[in-house]
Amino acid sequence: MTLWLIPGLYDSGPEHWQRHWQRDRGARVIEQREWERPVRDDWVATIEAAIGDAAGPIVLAAHSLGCTTVAHWAQATRCAGRVRGALLVAPSDVEAPSYPSGTAGFEPTPLGRLPFASRVVASTDDIYVTPARARAFAAAWGSELTVVGAAGHINTASGYGPWPEGYALLEAWLT
Repeated sequence: MTLWLIPGLYDSGPEHWQRHWQRDRGARVIEQREWERPVRDDWVATIEAAIGDAAGPIVLAAHSLGCTTVAHWAQATRCAGRVRGALLVAPSDVEAPSYPSGTAGFEPTPLGRLPFASRVVASTDDIYVTPARARAFAAAWGSELTVVGAAGHINTASGYGPWPEGYALLEAWLT
């Protein structure tokens, strides 16, 4: 079983929960070539190449724009049958006026059911997605929804370092 981490726009810094999981739990990170001005097709291809070459079953943990990328990837991948589950944390609303400029091709957010089990983790005060839109993503993707309260963008700036509670949400898929 391999846990693959898919960071969002600007990558995740060294104290982000994804990087803790990489260091402390042996997870692997999908490293994109362009973090500042991402192009959807490039990000999707990078995921497909990394996961396509990996052996065995897969669990995904994506953050922010990484969640949107997973939704795009799921529409075209040949690897969906190997994914046991996906934790989709703080999915960004790339169509919202509050979303940073500089990304290409991520709009509109795919709203088809994901071909694997998933859970969306959302905050009630995330500046990149409203609670209503996070609920809509979870419903469209066929995901369970966990709302963690006022937790900002569920990142380092919001106080999320190692985040063992988040890891616990995906442990069932890892066994």
